[in-house]
Amino acid sequence: MEKYRGIYATWLKQYIHFKRSLGYKFRNEYTYLLFDRFTLNEGITELGLTKDQMEKWSQKRPNESSQTRYHRVALICQFLVFLNGMGIPCYIPRLPKKSSVFTPYIFSQDEIHSFFLFSDQVQLSCRKFDTCITVVPALFRLLYATGIRLSEALLLRNKDINLGNNYLIIKESKNGKDRLIPFSESMAEVCKDYKQVRDSYRLTSENDYFFITHQGSPCPRRTVYTWFRRILQKAGISHGGRGIGPRIHDLRHTFSVHSLVSMSSSGLDLFYCLPILSTYLGHQSIQATEQYVRLTSEMYPTLLRDVNGLCNYVFPEISRYETN
Repeated sequence: MEKYRGIYATWLKQYIHFKRSLGYKFRNEYTYLLFDRFTLNEGITELGLTKDQMEKWSQKRPNESSQTRYHRVALICQFLVFLNGMGIPCYIPRLPKKSSVFTPYIFSQDEIHSFFLFSDQVQLSCRKFDTCITVVPALFRLLYATGIRLSEALLLRNKDINLGNNYLIIKESKNGKDRLIPFSESMAEVCKDYKQVRDSYRLTSENDYFFITHQGSPCPRRTVYTWFRRILQKAGISHGGRGIGPRIHDLRHTFSVHSLVSMSSSGLDLFYCLPILSTYLGHQSIQATEQYVRLTSEMYPTLLRDVNGLCNYVFPEISRYETN
C-alpha cells in the first residue's frame, strides 16, 4: 500500500529519496504525510500549487505553536523549491514569523551536585520487569560529562563505548556527522559500575544498546523524562512547567557553559575554546556554540564580556540557536 496517495505522491517520494541520498537523516516525514492529506482534502488534482492553496496550508492551526507552524511551512517550502526545479510551477509562500522566548536553564555547581546525589538514591517504586532504573545515575552523568544529546546517548551500543581508553563514538548524530568524544576516568568508572550491574541480570553483545531495561529492550525516552522530573523534585530544583524547564537537554547547555568557563579559567584563549567546544558538541557552525555562551551572560558576566569582545568581529550576529 502506498504511503502517499495524493497527486504529489511520486514527487514526495522522489524528494525524500533525493534528500537522503545527500546524507540527510530526514526524520520529518510526518509533515509530508500531512501535506499529502491536505492535497487530498482540498481536491487538488492538477500539478502546480497556487497562492490561495499555499496560503491555506500556511494558516495557523488550533493549538499550534509559532515554532511548529514555522517548521511545517518551511519544510514544504523546500519541497516547493524542488518542484519548481523539476519544472512544476508552484507558489512559495512567505515564512511565518517564529517567536522564541526560550532561555536554557544552566544548573549551578550546587544543583548539579544535588541532582546526582539524588539520582544515586532513587528507589524502585514498582516491580516491573522492564524498568530502566539502573541506567539513571550513569545516563544523566554521561549527558552532563560529555554534552551529548539524550537521543545520541540512548542510541549508543556496547561497541560504541570504549571503557579502556575512555571515549565513545557518536554515529547517528543530529547533523549526520560521526564524532569521537573522550571522557574522564571518573566517568569511565561510573559506566563500568553500571555495566557490572547490568550484566548481572542481562547478557549483551557488542551490537546491543548500552542503556537497556532489565528486560533487555532499549531504554524508553518517556521513562527517562519521568525519572528526570522526579529527581529534580527530590533535589529541590523547581520546574517551571512545559516549555520552561529545566529540561534534560539543559544538561547539554550546562556542560557547554561549564566547559567554556573551565577552559577560560585555565587561561585558554577564547578564540581557540569556541571551535574546540563546537567540534566536541557536533555543531554545524560555531555560531550555535556562541549562543550557548551568550545566553548565560547573567551567570558569568566577566566571561561573557570576553566572549562578546571576541565575537563582535569574528562571528556575525545570528537570529537563531540550537535547541535540540
